[in-house]
Amino acid sequence: MNRSFRALLPALPVATTVVFAMTSTPRRAVAEPATVDAAERAEKCATRLFTAMVGEGATPEALAGSNPQGAFDALVVDPRFQERFSRFINAQFNGTPGATPAEDASYYLTRFVLTEDKPWTDMFVGRYDVAPSSAQQANSEATVTSDPNGLGYFRSRAWMVRYAGNEAAGIRIVAAYRMMQNTIGLTLAATTNAPEVDLSANGRKAAQCAGCHYNPWFALDKVAAVLGTKSGMGDATRFDAPTGGPQSILGGVTISNDRELVEALVANEAFDVNACRLAYRYLYGRNENGCEGPVFDACVEAFKKDKKITSALAVVAKDPTFCE
Repeated sequence: MNRSFRALLPALPVATTVVFAMTSTPRRAVAEPATVDAAERAEKCATRLFTAMVGEGATPEALAGSNPQGAFDALVVDPRFQERFSRFINAQFNGTPGATPAEDASYYLTRFVLTEDKPWTDMFVGRYDVAPSSAQQANSEATVTSDPNGLGYFRSRAWMVRYAGNEAAGIRIVAAYRMMQNTIGLTLAATTNAPEVDLSANGRKAAQCAGCHYNPWFALDKVAAVLGTKSGMGDATRFDAPTGGPQSILGGVTISNDRELVEALVANEAFDVNACRLAYRYLYGRNENGCEGPVFDACVEAFKKDKKITSALAVVAKDPTFCE
């Protein structure tokens, strides 16, 4: 709600006002030079851009420049940005830090995608593996390597074990949810059931559960059905191929395995929208507002062209509204 400047001032007694008017000397109002205002705006813009991108103050050159947003192109290839953004994505994709470096596979693959200037789709469908640098030491630094059988980081063993879940029949519901959350930004709230509630696949078909597990376009049990099952725990966890046949998700897309699932997710426009939503969260610390629709739409269109997360960030950070 807009309020006049007068409404923000405290009310003064009438007598005080009169005395002030009688004793004060009239002075001519002098506007600040436009160059001073422009320099101040540029300095604030530079500070905002550097803080958002690399978490540090702007350089003297950027503070003194007339086009602070022009620094984006240098910042987006800065190792400080690559590290900061990789940590941001890892926090967005995982509820808590991993117990080992390889469990934070999204951090390592994000950093790889940024440093190698790869499309964002490589995060999820690229043929990579994220694993400990020393196979005998789970806590060793993780590395990204090429793998003909890779599926982003979704087939990396440490990630698979982390999100294997504890469903009684080994159905990988937790992994199904994480794959959709990471790609298209699906957000669901888990419901705690009473001890006597049937948690089996049949129990999840009940009305109060089917709304997430069987009926909607993101039906968790249907998605999990193409991921196969798991047995055992920890280092002894074993993953078996799916046997339930093709499933229909995303309003009519038929999938039979994890690769078809992820390829369908990244081909959906929700993937493009989520990329720009991540850009807003990184730069603004929040989701986009309704009044930012034109910039958000431009972000989505730019991302669609090359599927690079840096293109999404560029549209938002270079728009004049970013420095308002």
